[in-house]
Amino acid sequence: MSGVEKEPDGKPYVDPGAAPGAAQGGGPSQIVLLIVSAAFFMEYLDGTVIATALPQMALSLGVRAVDLSAGMTSYLVTLAVLIPMRGWTAERFGTREVFVWAIAVFTFASVLCGLAQTAEQFTLARILQGAGGAMMVPVGRLAALRGVEKKDLMRTIAFIIWPGLVAPVIGTPLGGLITAYASWHWIFLLNVLLGIAGFFLLRAHVRNHDVGQKRPFDAPGFVLSGAALAAVMVWLELVGREGSLGEAGLYLLAGLVLGVIAVWYARRAAHPMLDFSVLRIPTFRVIVFSGTLSRIGISVTPFLAPLMFQQGFGLNAF
Repeated sequence: MSGVEKEPDGKPYVDPGAAPGAAQGGGPSQIVLLIVSAAFFMEYLDGTVIATALPQMALSLGVRAVDLSAGMTSYLVTLAVLIPMRGWTAERFGTREVFVWAIAVFTFASVLCGLAQTAEQFTLARILQGAGGAMMVPVGRLAALRGVEKKDLMRTIAFIIWPGLVAPVIGTPLGGLITAYASWHWIFLLNVLLGIAGFFLLRAHVRNHDVGQKRPFDAPGFVLSGAALAAVMVWLELVGREGSLGEAGLYLLAGLVLGVIAVWYARRAAHPMLDFSVLRIPTFRVIVFSGTLSRIGISVTPFLAPLMFQQGFGLNAF
C-alpha cells in the first residue's frame, strides 16, 4: 500500500497511540478520537442543558419562556444553512484548521451566551454558536474517520459517539441543578475548559489534511439549499406561535419551492454542494428518512418536558 510507513523488516509501522485496527490504514490516534468525542459531548450537552433552564432564563431576560425558543431555533437555522458547506471548507482549508477554529468559535459563543443580558443578545450569540457547531462535529467526524478501514468503522464511530450520548442523559438534571442552586449563566460557561483544551490539543497532535483542494465552491447550491432549509426552520418556529399560521404558511411554501429548485439544480451541477445521488443507496435512504422522524421525537421531548414540569406542575428546575 502506498503512503504507509514501514519498519526495516517490511512490516507496516504501527503508531502506539493509534486507534485499534486503524494503524495500517493511517487511521486517527486516540487523542484525535478523544477530542472529537469531547466535541460531541460539548455540543450535545449544550443542546439539552438549556431546556431545563429556559423558565429562569426567560425571567432573567424579561421574556416568556416560549419566546426563548427563538434562540434555539436560530442555532438550528445556522446549522441547517452552514452544514452543507463543511465538506468544501474542510477540503479547502484542511480538517484540522476548520475543526480547531470551529471549537474556538463555539467556545467563544458559549461565553457570549453566558454573558447575554437580553433575549436579542442571546439569540445573536446562539447564531454564532451555531456557526461553530455546524463545522465542529461534522468536520471532527471527518478527521476521526480518516484512514479507518471498513471493518473498523463501527468500532471507531462507537468510540466517538457513545461519550456524546451521555450528554443528553446528564444534561437535563445538570441544567436543573445549576439553574436552581447557582445561575443559568454557568450552563454556557461549562464549555470553556473543554473548548480551550480541545483547541490546544488539536494544534499539538493533529496534522492538517486536504489543504488547498481546488473543487470550486457551489455558491448557487449553497444559497438555494441554505434558504430552503432556513425557511423550513422558520416555519417550524412560527407554527408554535399563536396567530402566526398565515405567515408560517408562506415560509413553508417558500421552503418547498426553494427546495425543489435546489434539488433540480444539484442534479445538473458539475460540483454540487449537496450530492443527492447518494439517496439511490437503499440503506442510506432508509436511514435518512426514518432517522429524521425519530430525531423529531428525540429532540422535541427534552424541550417540552422540562417546561411542562416547571410551568405546568410548578416544580423547580432541579
